[in-house]
Amino acid sequence: MTALRILLGQRLRRDRLQLLFWIGGTALLALFAAVAVAQSYGDPVARDQILALAISSPAILVLRGLPQGGGLAAFVFFEIFTYLALLAGLMSTFLAVRHTRGDEESGRAELVEATPAARTLPTVATLVHGIGANLVLGLATAAALVLGGLELRGSFVTGAAVAATGIAFLGVGMLSAQFLRTSRGANGLSVALVGLAFVLRGFGDALGTPTGPLEMTSAWPSWLSPIGWGQQTSAYTSDTLIPLLLSLGLAGVCLAAVFALQSRRDSGASLVAERHGRADARPALSSAFGLAWRLQWGTILAWAAGGAAFGYLAGTLASLVQQAAGSDPAIVGTLESVAGAGGSLTQTLIGALFAFVGALAAACATQTVVRMRQEEAAGTAELLLSTPVSRGRWLAGYLVLGALAVLIVLAASALVAALGLLSAGEDAARIGDAFAAAAAQLPAALVYLGVTALLFVLVPRAAIAAGWSLVALGIVLGNFGGLLGLPQWLRDLSPFTHTPVVGGSADAGGVLWLSAIAVVAIGASVVLLRRRELGTA
Repeated sequence: MTALRILLGQRLRRDRLQLLFWIGGTALLALFAAVAVAQSYGDPVARDQILALAISSPAILVLRGLPQGGGLAAFVFFEIFTYLALLAGLMSTFLAVRHTRGDEESGRAELVEATPAARTLPTVATLVHGIGANLVLGLATAAALVLGGLELRGSFVTGAAVAATGIAFLGVGMLSAQFLRTSRGANGLSVALVGLAFVLRGFGDALGTPTGPLEMTSAWPSWLSPIGWGQQTSAYTSDTLIPLLLSLGLAGVCLAAVFALQSRRDSGASLVAERHGRADARPALSSAFGLAWRLQWGTILAWAAGGAAFGYLAGTLASLVQQAAGSDPAIVGTLESVAGAGGSLTQTLIGALFAFVGALAAACATQTVVRMRQEEAAGTAELLLSTPVSRGRWLAGYLVLGALAVLIVLAASALVAALGLLSAGEDAARIGDAFAAAAAQLPAALVYLGVTALLFVLVPRAAIAAGWSLVALGIVLGNFGGLLGLPQWLRDLSPFTHTPVVGGSADAGGVLWLSAIAVVAIGASVVLLRRRELGTA
């Protein structure tokens, strides 16, 4: 027990800041959502119109959840639960990989295994640590909802659903770490599985069957997803915890497989064998940009696939909502109060969905620079810079790649959206709106590229945490600030708030300021990198 207590203390110390951000941020999102929905949709008529629109437009259900009545608390659950569960899944998978495959990759696990802790106890410590983090997350979420004025029972059912979803993905993350040799690969697989769970839940809801004017039951795909299982608790209506047994069962199966597989493989090895590389490098790898592209092309394509998915929703949702608005004109005003008015209803929808595409592009740019810090900490950057490649060229290669990655994500989303609008019979002007909405997100994404690069140069040890924190903060303030009822001055801190509105009046000032910040940050990072030493700490 002493060894286990020491290992738990070590994990808590390593994760104290990350868990504070994850748990605190998720609880604040729940609190703001409860307060904002009560302020913005206190009128039952407005809630009923939103739910009627969602039931008639399946694409909205993909992004939100499953309607379970027009009560205020049930409406909050419909609006926010899937995002709370998504955050719990991401927190748990990152935690699992960090303390399993990440420790094996860095050599820390081998040192611990040489002590009386051996191989099993660190895995047990990671399991206890992850379950404890999710229990605290569930309690914090429930407390935030109660503080936001929602009833006690339903709030704790919601917290239990969030915690159970996180525990399920803790098992998924620990199992993924058994298969792949690198923490980057294990994280990529885990995030893909979390995304798949969100998509399955979304399609299950979209294919669901209405059981009343404001209620639906989901189709079978939703029952393949831990996020869907959490949603089936129907918090604030039926308040049933039975579906959460599926989440705990999935975690149990994954963890049983983890202990069985770990006892049969060597430390540092993986079930999926690492592919041997070429004996000679291709000519493209002779440049800093070519090497950066080779290391990250798979990640960039994954972000582009996410952008294409939102583009597909933008292309298909527009015609569906137009049809619903034709049958009920009150839907137009209700929708504009949610997404913000900016031209026609189709333009409003396209702009709202492409705001999420901009967030994906910004995250992709941040990921590109974060990889530089990872290379530096691993010591491989020092080997690269011992060749004729200068520090400026090395950073410039990653910055060019980051800008190209942003363009790929935005272009993929715009192209798929245009194809969806074309197949729905929209005219050329609406197709042009899709490309204009994608282009509007470019300056904000480049700001994150430049600012993260500057953080990498000035505060390398904090660059990864600070970079991702800025992305998360920008998304919450810019994309959810209106829903959460945040003051305008606070929302203005997000670059996404200043992107041009498709169909609205042109605001060149915001674009110029964002572009200027991006250029200054990128230029300063290239100049200042020449003056600091590289380090592996």
